[in-house]
Amino acid sequence: MRYVVGYTPNERGADAVALASAMARAQGAHLDLVYVADRRAASAAPKAEGTGSAAGQEALAAEREGLALVPTDLEAKFHVRQAESFAAGLIDAAVEFEAGLIVVGAANNGLFKRYSVGSVANALLHASPVPVALAPRGYRRTDPITRLTLAVGRRTGAEAAIDVAIESAGRRGVPLRLVSLVELDAAGDSGENINAAHIHANTVLTEASRRLPAGHNAGVEVAHGRTIEEAIDDLEWDGGEILIVGSSRLGEKNKLFIGSTANKVLRALPVPMVVVPRDYEPVASSPEV
Repeated sequence: MRYVVGYTPNERGADAVALASAMARAQGAHLDLVYVADRRAASAAPKAEGTGSAAGQEALAAEREGLALVPTDLEAKFHVRQAESFAAGLIDAAVEFEAGLIVVGAANNGLFKRYSVGSVANALLHASPVPVALAPRGYRRTDPITRLTLAVGRRTGAEAAIDVAIESAGRRGVPLRLVSLVELDAAGDSGENINAAHIHANTVLTEASRRLPAGHNAGVEVAHGRTIEEAIDDLEWDGGEILIVGSSRLGEKNKLFIGSTANKVLRALPVPMVVVPRDYEPVASSPEV
């Protein structure tokens, strides 16, 4: 299994490497750190142009810094790519390597351990054919993931995200928590909304319990508040947790697109988030995140 890590020699790049390392440790996954240079600057590819240019020296420095962040028990390789945009370079690399995941850091202007989705993450969330993992600003944990949480919503659908969460939790041997978020001031009766959330979440739990190994820890929580942000704050989050969400059904098939609810979740979420494309079907060599 391979993970493409969008690397830049700054805090955002360090966040991405830390998250990728934490996710890779339980999988034995290989990390591909991808440094994307502007295609218009031919000298930005040091292997092709030599190491004398300023851009070439910057890429070599980024390679040293990036690989130094990877724990010694993980395999990693550094790649310099030329592309029209950072997101395009990461997507091209993910397709070429048949990667199971693209990992990036949040924008630099986000609050500590909160998200501020910048142009790169936004472009990925609208175009990536594989799941995208977003690291909150300041994320430095590299220990293995301890729990997966799946946002199940109150409606049917998001089967691809459900499949990824169930298979990943079973393979990693970590608990799976199913969470439904209810915005109490949404249209309609709050009691009915909460009841519908419980019913749907327990339906997903029944399916998950059938597919998970015997004795595997799986449970349901319904969080509610006047806003989605309040519902997120009402939940307890482990330091080694990851939230998995499905992309909006408004998105193009096999590409990501997060709707208004997921954007609200991002603003309040203190842990990494993985967004799974609608109808995502992983290749055999990259089963899940």
